[in-house]
Amino acid sequence: MPLAIKAPQRRLHPGTCGLIRRHYRPRGPYALASPRNAARPLSPHLSIWKPGIHMTVSIVHRITGDGMATVGTILLVWWLAALAGGAESYARFAGLFTTASGSLNILGYILGVGLTLSLFQHMASGIRHLVMDTGAGYELKTNRRGAWLTVISSVVLTVLYWAYLVWGK
Repeated sequence: MPLAIKAPQRRLHPGTCGLIRRHYRPRGPYALASPRNAARPLSPHLSIWKPGIHMTVSIVHRITGDGMATVGTILLVWWLAALAGGAESYARFAGLFTTASGSLNILGYILGVGLTLSLFQHMASGIRHLVMDTGAGYELKTNRRGAWLTVISSVVLTVLYWAYLVWGK
């Protein structure tokens, strides 16, 4: 009869579903601390790094993408529903963003300029990310310069676009 070798049993904390040992579950004010040393936080970079323009532009890229998708989808569905509802419902929809003469009102300008700025910021930041995906532009000075360039170019392109729409025609 062969001898059965029994694996040693680990003593696990009952509240861990049997997956994590007790000393790996810090609680209370040390919940974000290192499991081995409560004085060391898990992510020290969060407390010592000052967010720079390069970090901010990357976050704004995601926000503008989500914002354009959300606002654009809502406006598209609302516009299509107004078209399907007939002339009266479309007039109500258009009346929210335009004056009686057909030009944009303040809400139309705010929404239009905001979406245009989001589009140009997202596009410029996307180009920056594309360049960085090639491996270029990771030096801190170049990275900051590229981030500032996306902000400046998106503002300039928005101003030029709206200047053309308002005065250029």
